[in-house]
Formats: sequence, C-alpha cells, structure tokens
Amino acid sequence: MPTITNIQDLRALAKKRIPKAIFDYADRGSYDEATINANRRDLKALNLRQRVMVDVSDRSTASTMLGQPVAMPVAIAPTGLTGLFHGNGEIHGARAAQAFGIPFCLSTMSICSIEDVAGAVDKPFWFQLYVMRDRGFSRSLIERAIAAKCSALVLTLDLQIQGQRHRDLKNGLAVPPRLTLANALDIATKPAWALRVLLGKRREFGNLTEQLAKAGNLKTLSQWTASQFDPSLNWNDVAWVRSIWPGKLILKGVLNVEDARAAAATGADAMVVSNHGGRQLDYAVSSISALPEIVAAVGDATEVLFDGGVQSGQDVLKAMALGAKGCLIGKAFLYSLAAMGEAGVTKALEIIAKELDVSMALTGTRTIADIGPQVLDMRA
Repeated sequence: MPTITNIQDLRALAKKRIPKAIFDYADRGSYDEATINANRRDLKALNLRQRVMVDVSDRSTASTMLGQPVAMPVAIAPTGLTGLFHGNGEIHGARAAQAFGIPFCLSTMSICSIEDVAGAVDKPFWFQLYVMRDRGFSRSLIERAIAAKCSALVLTLDLQIQGQRHRDLKNGLAVPPRLTLANALDIATKPAWALRVLLGKRREFGNLTEQLAKAGNLKTLSQWTASQFDPSLNWNDVAWVRSIWPGKLILKGVLNVEDARAAAATGADAMVVSNHGGRQLDYAVSSISALPEIVAAVGDATEVLFDGGVQSGQDVLKAMALGAKGCLIGKAFLYSLAAMGEAGVTKALEIIAKELDVSMALTGTRTIADIGPQVLDMRA
C-alpha cells in the first residue's frame, strides 16, 4: 500500500483498481473539458495570505451547514453510479460521513436505494432529486425521501438535458456494466472490484428499479437520461417540489447572479454554486469565479454552498474566504471510495480536515467563522 498523503494519491490508486469506464465517468467532463479544467485551474490560482505570530492554539474546523453542526464545512456531494465504484458504495460513503460528522447526499442515480442507505445508518442524510418527465415518479421519490427521514432535499437544476461526455460514449459505459471484447481484459485485471460489485446489494439504479423494468432495454446511462430528464423544467417546478417536501431545500446548479436571485426568491434554504463538475455546459465559467458575485447578490437571503473542483482543505478555505458557507466534494469522494472503500472515504475526510486546519493556522485563523477575504492574497 503506497503512502497516502493527499487526494491525488487516492485518485492514482482508484485508477489502478477500477475499470477505465467507471473511473472516467468520475474523472472527466463534457465536450472539450474546458470547464472541468477551469474548476481546478481557478482554484489553484488563488493564493493564501500567510500570517505569523498569531495565537492559533485554540483552533476549530467545526461549523454548521443548514443549521446542523458539522465537524468541518464539507458535505459529500450526490454522485451517480457510486455503488459501481465499490460494492455498496453509497452505504460506505454514508457511514463514513456519519462517523466523521458531515452530511452525505444520496443521488437519484445511485446504485443503492434510498431505503438501502436509510437502513444502514443511524442519522438522517440528504437526498438529491432530478425532476423527471414523469412527475408522478418524481413525487414518489420525494415521498420515499420523507419516509426515510432525509434531512434535506437537494434539487438539481442544471440537468434538464445532458451534456455529452465523450469518454462515456467511447468507453461504452452501461449500468450494469457489460462485459465486451473491448473491456474484458480491463475487468479481468480488477477481480477484487468485480467481486465487491457482484456481492453488493444492487448493480442497477436502486431508486429506479421499477422504472427501468418498464423501460425494456433502455439501460445505458445515455439512453436513460435522454429519455427521462425534462427540458421543460422551470422555476414553477421548484414551487411544486416545495409543496410536497416539508424539510430543508437546497437548489444545486446556480452559476450566475440572475439565477441566484431567482433561487433565493423561492425561499430555498440554500443554493449550491456549481457547474455540475464541468460535466454539463462546457466553456461555462468555473464555479469559484462565479462564487463572489452570487454571494454579494443574495446576501443572507439563503445559505450559499460551493461545488466544483474541491480536492483539498486549501480549496475549502479559499471557497469559504469568498463567501461560501460550506463545500461539496464529489470526485474526491469517488476516488477515495474506489481506492479503499469506506476506509478510503474516511482517509479523504481526514486529509481535507487536516489541510484545512493547518492552512487556517498558517493564515492566522482560529475558527470557520473567522474566515474571510483577509485570508487571500489578491496581488496579481
């Protein structure tokens, strides 16, 4: 086992341990991949302002997200196909998040179902919703989340129609994975992965079992999303979701000021500044470059969370300095899960928390509430 010191070490290990089609699904973006690259580039371009001779002996990364205490201002983002990165992957992620003291969000497009995860953890988790063409089915998902006592509903706004991800098409990504001549050798060299997935609770979309059965042979990811995501989705649908869902509501996928103001006007409890990890509109701006204007536009009307390229504690500190109240991690979570299962997720959270703590100390910052623009060095 190599020494794991950062998220990139976990990424490298994941690349060795799971099939290329699964790895690329998490790792790559849409079209020319300009936006996915911009997410990392623009975060890296922000410099931190070193401070010395400040008493930082009494330091804490503890905070709150949506009014709930968290060990650090980080949540595990909703990620599709998680149970194909490691058997029962959603359960492992939820357990690691619960033990660490941060939120876990389950995707509509998860492998393990809402009920599978609810039966495996003691504390409530978040559920992410895609509003499908079949509003009756969307309602049933919300009702299942209510029954599972989910503590927040994350409504994704930026997938009315799917951006093309060239790697998924070239890799022949399918759910469940299909053995073909092209991928047979790759899968054969990952027997541990194959066994874990085979022994997992499910190998298809657990929340969509009945719908997939009705769909016949529409089982590839691209076919399913093309047939079910709804290009007519609009702000009235947020009100419709709100009329059914009684708890905290988070709107994910906001990237400009006009949409941020509209999102705040719905009365949502939080919004996530996000470009879907660079997996939707290519050449959209990076999430971090959009963050400051959105924070300034909505003020305290709603809690602003951040998603897009977060792979270190320094990234968390930078986003918080620009006004975010918390960050979501997607790729970092999937890398760690694929690399080492639940222990890997715990390791990733420990790495990010340690990096955040050290970076706070070296910028003269004692608490999360103290983080502000002063921790950034804005000199060109």
